[in-house]
Amino acid sequence: MKPYLSIEQLTQRFPDGSGGQLTVFENATFGVEKGEFVVILGHSGCGKSTIMNILAGLADPTSGSVIMDGQEVKGPSLDRGVVFQNYSLLPWLTTLKNVTFGVRARHPEWTKAQIDEHATKFLAMVGLEGDVIHRKPSQLSGGMRQRVSIARAFANHPKLLLLDEPFGALDALTRGTIQDELLKIWGQMEQTVFMITHDIDEAILLADRILLMTNGPHARVAESVEITIPRPRSRTEIVEHPNYYAIRNHLVQFLGKRSKELAGQPATPGQPNAPETVRIDTTQTNDDPADTRPALKAVNS
Repeated sequence: MKPYLSIEQLTQRFPDGSGGQLTVFENATFGVEKGEFVVILGHSGCGKSTIMNILAGLADPTSGSVIMDGQEVKGPSLDRGVVFQNYSLLPWLTTLKNVTFGVRARHPEWTKAQIDEHATKFLAMVGLEGDVIHRKPSQLSGGMRQRVSIARAFANHPKLLLLDEPFGALDALTRGTIQDELLKIWGQMEQTVFMITHDIDEAILLADRILLMTNGPHARVAESVEITIPRPRSRTEIVEHPNYYAIRNHLVQFLGKRSKELAGQPATPGQPNAPETVRIDTTQTNDDPADTRPALKAVNS
């Protein structure tokens, strides 16, 4: 049975300016289950944003397909919400109207009162209430603008929420606050989320799984790392979990060394390039009492 979101042998090539083609990534094959929070990590140029644009329907792959809930993804849709790093708010509309704009398109049968009530509820969920919802984006801080973007995306009840480095432009304190709000809403909505970030600690805090990409060209999704830290999670407590640094060290080693070593290996034509599943759990009991090594497992998916 296919996962809720199925990426199948996805390949993207662009002209290289010399009459040839540059293969950014090829035969990428992975899945995302309904309600799962998946983060993708990799160096610049490996194709993370291109994959996200394809999932959003904003770009077409050279080959391969994306199937969501049994339907092939073709073009933009209200079923897929996107939160960008640069907020992408409509500057001539108030905070409230930036949210109601999408809700009205999603629910054309609703009255204005129903639309406003729905939008106000989601703005309150990200900490925006009172007079602030009637301000325009130019009158808001960067953190407030990103809160509006998140509320707008969740208010439309998309089947898939795509987050493109949504906290990259924020200071550390604001980033932490909005991360907490994002987790709270995600927990309530059981939303399927696919997110790009360059922050390893953020990825461990938010994700159920982390996909690791090798360097481009000919990049591939090489590993799928399970986050074996129970929810709910908080930034202050997660570092105390015995699996935290084992997972973090694995991610750092991959991004710092192995992503380069595995780079530039063309895929076998016609063969899916499924990532290796990695499960790191130092809390598992070992059958051999004399063996005190942490339980680190790599299992082919």
